[in-house]
Amino acid sequence: MQTRRSGVHGKGVFALQDLAEGETLIEYLGQVISWKEALRRHPHDPSDPNHTFYFHIDEEHVIDAKHGGNSSRWINHSCKPNCEADETEGRVFIKALRGIQAGEELFYDYGLIIDAKYTKKLLAEYPCWCGAKSCRGTLLAPKDKKDAGKASKKSAKKSAKKSGKKADSKTVKKALESVAKKLAGKAGKKKSKKA
Repeated sequence: MQTRRSGVHGKGVFALQDLAEGETLIEYLGQVISWKEALRRHPHDPSDPNHTFYFHIDEEHVIDAKHGGNSSRWINHSCKPNCEADETEGRVFIKALRGIQAGEELFYDYGLIIDAKYTKKLLAEYPCWCGAKSCRGTLLAPKDKKDAGKASKKSAKKSAKKSGKKADSKTVKKALESVAKKLAGKAGKKKSKKA
């Protein structure tokens, strides 16, 4: 595999040889940190706060590929991916969903999850540029078929970037607020025991 300029978005990862369906291609590496630490580090780029190298592992941990990461952090999103992210025991592996020819760019569906209602403004913050016929117009995972159709029709016109859960800024913020509440609750319990 090779990292180079992508025709879809920024940098991308390309196959240098034919890859077989089901083949494990690369591990999504980086520093495994708590969500609390992820919030402290966020955003990676203040001018583009929704672009991160975080990959959600579980409610307590996230991989920060900005620190100790490899080329997997440059794999772009597509609504019609040729790869998928597979989490196993706290590790994330990118696997081929189908045979991939030498020269093809690798993609997986980021499937970003945000609990907020999908509005035009929110969808505009997470545009998809994959160009697939089935493009839903956003990096956000569909909430249901009704929402997916709306997202696709409205955003695809304005946008021409496993199923993974690459963490976005709102996911990071929400998770870390939850951690902060839990920590505050534990601190309160400790204080009340002393009192």
